[in-house]
Amino acid sequence: MDTTRLAHLVDKIHEHSFTLACAESLTGGQLAGTVVNIPGVSEIFRGGVVSYATDVKASVLGVSRERLALTGPVDEQVAIQMARGACRVLNADIGISTTGVAGPGPHDGHPAGTVWIGIAGVVGEKAELYHFDGDRVSVRAQAVNAALELLEGSVLRLP
Repeated sequence: MDTTRLAHLVDKIHEHSFTLACAESLTGGQLAGTVVNIPGVSEIFRGGVVSYATDVKASVLGVSRERLALTGPVDEQVAIQMARGACRVLNADIGISTTGVAGPGPHDGHPAGTVWIGIAGVVGEKAELYHFDGDRVSVRAQAVNAALELLEGSVLRLP
């Protein structure tokens, strides 16, 4: 997402008096870093949690340990629970999450490029599955862009 579009998204979130938080795994803080590049984002951005290790998803974000044991971290419900956890831990209205496999190879039975992006809060809850091509750097960049587009679509639907 280009800077102009992202700045417009930040403005829209601010117009609704909402706040935003991130919960990241494979993107390792890159999503939060992209968001904070926008001037004025301090009005809406609460922070981010990089929950790279599976146990951190449970202990910090409150993701169900049972779900993690059943499916592993690359899962629709895990993505939603991570986004919920970001809202709770960081006292935000909207949470966005990324979880998946950046590569170079498969992990837990999922091929590289498999990514779930979750969203929760005042925009509702959902997760989207993506299959990205490319190397590790490319997969992570595509995941950040897809997360911002999912956020944009959810925010622009608000009255």
